[in-house]
Parts: sequence; structure tokens; C-alpha cells
Amino acid sequence: MPEPLTWNSGVVWNSSTPGALWNGTANTSHTTMTQDLIALDISDADWTAIDAALTTLEEKLGAKLLDLTVEQRSRLTKMGDKSEAFCRQALVTGRQNAGKLPTDTAADLTAEEADLAALDKLRPRLARLTALTEKADDSEVATGSDIMVFSLTLYGILKAIGAGAGLDALKAQMGARFARGPKAPPPAPPAP
Repeated sequence: MPEPLTWNSGVVWNSSTPGALWNGTANTSHTTMTQDLIALDISDADWTAIDAALTTLEEKLGAKLLDLTVEQRSRLTKMGDKSEAFCRQALVTGRQNAGKLPTDTAADLTAEEADLAALDKLRPRLARLTALTEKADDSEVATGSDIMVFSLTLYGILKAIGAGAGLDALKAQMGARFARGPKAPPPAPPAP
């Protein structure tokens, strides 16, 4: 990774002293302009392979998965950690007594045993996807933070050296970014 640009934080900007202005060189004795939490140096070939893998996941897994609405999810009877042991034991006991069960219940038992086997196959993959998604979310935040820290520093430098071209638009965007709404009035004292 290339060394980040740095500046000498002890200089007086727009000074008549030679060398006092930003010189754009890398110098480890100066303060860095970036925080460099992450560098997503992923090749185009790797992005193509990642897209192909995601397409495979969407085709093979996504097409089989269910997308519940919030209302549907809230109405479901859920199997938690404690109830899972009960469910597993119920299926084992049901299988041991399958000959005594009504025909349609025995058929449903076979279907639920298949569901349990599918759940046991889905969970480790879901754990891997969740871990990957969390890392991707963290990487997105870190990359955005790296860009924001650099942009704020760059804006300060551009402002300090009087770079007029395009600075008005940046000032307007910064004003919108850091604008504060009116303060909420203090709560009224309770009535006696």
C-alpha cells in the first residue's frame, strides 16, 4: 500500500516562508491525513469471482429460502434454544411409536424429520454467511470512515491554502452535513 500523504502540522498556512505550504510529500515525522483502517485491494478478477459466487448462492439457496413479512414473522410459533430440545425429543419419540400414529400424522412426522435435517444443514452455512456479512458491514463502515477523515482533512487544507475553485460547493455540502436543527425547548415543569 502506498504511504499516505502527510503534512507538517506546525506550519503557518499561506505563509511567505518557503516550504511552509503543503508540499504533498510523504514524511513520517508529520501527522498523517488518513487513518487507513482498511484497504479493499480486491482485484477485478476477484470481484468477478465474488459476483459469480453470490449469483450461485442466490440461485441455489436464495430461491429455496423464505422471505417472511414482519406480520408473518410475529405470528409464528418459534422454536428457541430450550424448545429445540423438546422438538428433537418429540420427533425421536414419534418415530419410535410411528406404528401407533394416525397415517397423516406419520407422514407429517417424516416431513418434519426432513425439516430438522435441513435445519441442521442450514445453520452452519447461516453462521458463515452471518460472520461474513458482519465483516462486510464493518469493512463498509471503516472504508467510509477512512474516506470521511481524509475528506475533512483535505477540506481544511484546501480552505487554509485558499483553493477557491470548487470550494464554495464543498462549503455548502459541509454546511448541510454538519447543520444542526433547532434545539428542542426544555420540558415544561409539571403542573402543581
